[in-house]
Amino acid sequence: MIKRIPKTSFFLTAVLVASVSHSTLAYDRVTGHSFASRSEVIAQSAMAATSQPLATQVALDILKSGGNAIDAAIAANAMLGLVEPTGCGIGGDLYAIIWDAKSKKLHGLNASGRSPQSLTMAYFKDNNISEIPKFGALPVSVPGAVDGWFEMHKKFGSKPMTEILAPAIQYARQGFPVSELIAYYLDRSVARIGQYDGFKETYMPNGRTPRKGEIFKNPYLASTYEKIATGGRDAFYKGDIARTIDAYMKEQGGFLSYDDLASHTSTWVEPVAANYRGYDVWELPPNGQGIAALQILNIMERYDVEGMGFGSPEYVHTFVEAKKLAFADRAKFYADMDFNDIPVETLISKQYAAQRQALIDPKKAAKRVDAGLNEGDTVYLTVADKQGNMVSLIQSNFRGMGSGMTPTGLGFVLQNRGELFALDPQHFNAYAPNKRPFQTIIPAFVTRNNEPFMSFGVMGGGAQPQMHAQVVMNLIDFGMNLQEAGDAPRILHSGSSSPTGYEMLDGGYISLESGFSQATRRALLQKGHVLRDVSGAFGGYQAIMYDAQNKVYYGASESRKDGHAAGY
Repeated sequence: MIKRIPKTSFFLTAVLVASVSHSTLAYDRVTGHSFASRSEVIAQSAMAATSQPLATQVALDILKSGGNAIDAAIAANAMLGLVEPTGCGIGGDLYAIIWDAKSKKLHGLNASGRSPQSLTMAYFKDNNISEIPKFGALPVSVPGAVDGWFEMHKKFGSKPMTEILAPAIQYARQGFPVSELIAYYLDRSVARIGQYDGFKETYMPNGRTPRKGEIFKNPYLASTYEKIATGGRDAFYKGDIARTIDAYMKEQGGFLSYDDLASHTSTWVEPVAANYRGYDVWELPPNGQGIAALQILNIMERYDVEGMGFGSPEYVHTFVEAKKLAFADRAKFYADMDFNDIPVETLISKQYAAQRQALIDPKKAAKRVDAGLNEGDTVYLTVADKQGNMVSLIQSNFRGMGSGMTPTGLGFVLQNRGELFALDPQHFNAYAPNKRPFQTIIPAFVTRNNEPFMSFGVMGGGAQPQMHAQVVMNLIDFGMNLQEAGDAPRILHSGSSSPTGYEMLDGGYISLESGFSQATRRALLQKGHVLRDVSGAFGGYQAIMYDAQNKVYYGASESRKDGHAAGY
C-alpha cells in the first residue's frame, strides 16, 4: 500500500493551512488532511465515479443488473451527454484505457474524429484566416464518441445496447433536475453559442437555459439515442442522423459531410507508460497530450519531491519548470501519428528526462523553453466491476458545449476540436483533410507489478497533464489517500507554447488554489514567476483504486464540481 505522508510534510501542510482563512477551508475533519472534502468511498463488488450523481447511479444500476464495467461506462457516458451537455455529448470525441481482467492487459482506444475531407489548407489561405475560429462551422470535426461506444462494446461489452442506453433515454424523455455547476455553465454558454440555429430549440425551451433544480427534458436526444440503440453505430454514421448533420452543416456554411461520417473509424492503440517510483503510469500516445504527464513525472522523479514538502516554493517552482519543458515538446511534436513520425519512446525515456532536467534553474523561472529534439470542458468517468475490469474514460465536445452547431432535432452540439490545428504548413499539427487534430482529453491508469492499481483522470483542457502528474505525486510522494489526492490545492501553469503555433516568450503565469501559503507565493515571485488568480480552471477529478490486500475498491470524486463516487 502507499506510504503515509512524512512528518516534515505534515508540518509544511500545517503552515500552509494556517495561512488560509477559515472560510476557505470548509472541512473540520477528525481524520485526514484539512483540505479533504470527505472520506473515500469503499466497496467490495463494484465502483463508479463520474462528474454527475445521476450518471453514477445509472452506472451502478447497470452493474447491479449483471452488466460489466464497460457496459456501465457507456451507460454513464450516454447519461452525461444528457445531464452534463456543458462538458460532453455524442457530438464529441472519446478516449479510453481499459483493464481487461480476463487477459490481464490494458487496452487503449482512440475514438477521436478527423477533419472534413473537403476542407483544405488553401481555404484558410484564400480567406485570410490565420487561426481556426473557436465556434461556428469551421472547427467541426467528425464526432467519434458513438463509434467509441460500439468499439468498446464489441470488444468487451456484455449487455445489449438497448439496455445500456435505456436509462439515458428514459431520463431524456421524463426529465431530470439540473445540478448547480451545470446550470451555471449552461447559462454561460448562451453568450458564446446561443445564436446558432438549433441551440435555443434544444437547450432554451422556455426562452432561457434551465436553472438549478429545474426539470429539463431533451426529447430530441431521446429519439437520437433510441435510433442508436436499435440501429447500432451505423444509425449515427450512415443513417438519418448522418444525413441530418450533413444538411445542417451545409446550411451553416460548413464542410463536415455525410461521407466524412460514413468513413469514420476508431483506433485501438497500445498505451504507453513511465515508471514513477515503482508505479507504472499509463497514458495514450498522441494525438492526445497524455505523454506530457509522463514527461513531467520523469523529470520530477529526479528530485526529492517528498523532502521538498507539499506546498513548498521549491516544489511548486520545480513542478512548473518541468511542465514548461514537457509542454515545449507538446507544442512541437504532439499530433496525428498517421501523418508524422513522432518520437514517443524518446520523449518519455528516462535519459531524455535527465537532459531536460539539466535545463531547470532552481532559483529562476524560465521565460522561454524550446523543444528538446531536433526532429521534423470535458467529462471523465471511471468504473470497476466485480470481475476486476476497470475503465478509464474521457469524453468531450471541447470548450464546454462545443462549436454551437446544433443539428436540427438531434439534441446535441457538435464539437470544435478542429480549432486545435495549426495553420503553419510546416507544423506537425498542421491542418490537413482527414486528419485528427491535437487533443487535450486524456484518460490515465496506474499499475503496480503488472496488476491494476488505479484508474483516474482530471478534466480541464491543457491543465490535464499537469493535474495527472500532481495526483500521482500526491499519492506516492506525499502519502495522500485517493480523495485527498484530488482535493489537495492544485498548481496550474498557463501560457506555454501550444500545438496551434503559439510560442511562449514571457514564461507564462502560475495560478495557485487558495490552499497555498503567502510565503510560497512570495518566494515564487522572487524567482521571477508571475502569479495570476483564476476561477474554475483547476479541472475535475475522478478515480478508482483497487486494494488487492483487502480486495476492495476505493472511489473518489471531485469536490470542485458536481461529481459523485459510489459503489456496492
